[in-house]
Parts: sequence; C-alpha cells; structure tokens
Amino acid sequence: MNSVSYKNISVNFTDVGEGKVIVLLHGFLENLTMWKALSTVLSQSFRVITIDLLGHGKTDCLGYVHSMEENAEIVHAVLQSLKISKAIIAGHSMGGYVALAFAEKYPTMIRAIGLINSTPKADSDERKINRDRAIAAVKQGYANFVKLAVGNLFSANNRIRLQTEIEHVRSEALKTPLQGIVATLEGMKIRKDREFLLANNQFSTLLILGEKDPVLNFEETAEFQKYDRVDVVTFPDGHMSHIENADELAVAFLKFVRKIK
Repeated sequence: MNSVSYKNISVNFTDVGEGKVIVLLHGFLENLTMWKALSTVLSQSFRVITIDLLGHGKTDCLGYVHSMEENAEIVHAVLQSLKISKAIIAGHSMGGYVALAFAEKYPTMIRAIGLINSTPKADSDERKINRDRAIAAVKQGYANFVKLAVGNLFSANNRIRLQTEIEHVRSEALKTPLQGIVATLEGMKIRKDREFLLANNQFSTLLILGEKDPVLNFEETAEFQKYDRVDVVTFPDGHMSHIENADELAVAFLKFVRKIK
C-alpha cells in the first residue's frame, strides 16, 4: 500500500506490475480491494494502479460532498506523484463517473476509458430523489442500509449462489464511514452528464453491462454503442460483473486494453 497527501488528507493506493498504465477505480461502498482478482491478471502484462476514493477504504473524507470532480483530483494527485502522464482509466459504477470526470479535466492524460456497470448519464430526477432517501435511510440505520444496498446489486438468481462473496462485499462496505457514504451520495446526485465525451470520439471506451442490472437501465445504457470507438460487452447478470462474471470480464478487459496504443 502507498499513500499521497491531497489537501491535508491521505489518499491510499496500490501500484503493481510494469508497462502500460491501467488505473482501476472502485464504486460506491467498495474500496480498492475489490480489484484483487482482476489486478492479479492485468499486472502480469501491465502496470496497475488501484485507488481508494474519498471516504472509502483507507482514504480520508474531505468535507460534506465528495464530488466526482474532487475524486478526479485525487486520481490526478496519485498519477502526478508517480510521474505518470498517460493511462487507461476504468471504474466500476461510481468509479466510472470519476473516470469520466477525470477525462474531462485531463483529456491529454487519457489513453482509453473503461466503464464497468456504469454510465455517462447524470442522475434522473427520480434517481436524485432516491439518493436523498438513501441519505435519510443510512442516517437512520447504517448497518441495515449497507447490508440491503449490497445485496440489491446482484441479480436475483445470484443472491444464493454467491452468498459467500456477497457477505465479503458487505463486510468491506461496512468499513465505509457514515460521512463517506453521505458525502458520496451527495456527490453522485449532483454529477453532470458526460455523454458528450463518448460522442466526441476522443478516446476508445469499453462499456461493460449486466442485462439484469438493478441499478442501470440496460437498454438505455447499451445505446451508447451507437458512438464510434465505444465497445459494448454485455453479461447476463447484475451490477457486480467483477464478481458475477469475473472470468469473462477479465477476458473482455484484456482484449480491450491490448488494442490500445
């Protein structure tokens, strides 16, 4: 584990392997340990950096709103500390929002983007209302909120089959402090729409989707394959493709990064 200072807080990250740089960003209620299996595969051929985003894992909280832009800045701080000028940046769910915020701020540093169970779209009005409900729920009952939220990310048919894995995800999620959860929900709620980044075709994008994703609208998100340089790979399960379809995801991701110059 390594760390870098940003605005007087400590940002935790890992750095393994050699070669073309791949940055992996976790989602809401996750931390960099979620990437252990994929990082092990990728680091055989590439340099892989994983980062704990604000208020998650071993990275400290920073105020009452953890915006996607502020998270992008901590990614930039890590890359600057390592003297890395260009990288493939991939994120799961919220991590994808951060990857796109980074791409808008630092376009010359992007080789390609990976959006795993993620979307460039902003929250709908309904989704924003649900974020507020989630904030109220977690303040009322932290543990119950986390346990319920994690279970609901998997497709219904996997909730028994992957019971052990789900319990592990829950135990990691319960390490996330209340402030980190609330500040992140606030940050996701106000994020801007970044579909224009895919439409501009400035970089190749891999979009990995689950057909039974309970969080994202599959049909709506799959439509982004209409843009040049956007590859869409679909799996038959839920929001947690790195667990529900781990081997297939690794194959698809390796295929994508190997063709990036």
